[in-house]
Amino acid sequence: MLNHCVLAGNLGADPELFFSSDGVPVASFNLAFKSRRETCWVKVVCFNRLAETAEKHLHKGARIAVTGSLDQQRWEAEDGGIRSSFQIVAGSIEFIKTDGRGFENHENGGHETDD
Repeated sequence: MLNHCVLAGNLGADPELFFSSDGVPVASFNLAFKSRRETCWVKVVCFNRLAETAEKHLHKGARIAVTGSLDQQRWEAEDGGIRSSFQIVAGSIEFIKTDGRGFENHENGGHETDD
């Protein structure tokens, strides 16, 4: 089954970088995009070098395009009910408009992948 998403939007805040229990860098941020008449939000998560690149180069308000897969998270809430949310697991990020921080020696011209 095909699971491929491409979404362009603006970051709602600077990416947050943390490390998994295995020491893998993970970055997450919320991305705002227009859907018909309203602004919608989706969480984006990326791993490894892409996570480190996102944390270094992206900032609140930056405009990017994310390519990745849609993932559903499920958990049990305090009231015992099951909750869920969707997020995009990024495979690549295209930098459309940023403030330029950290790009002095950037060799990929504004495109990063999780290789």
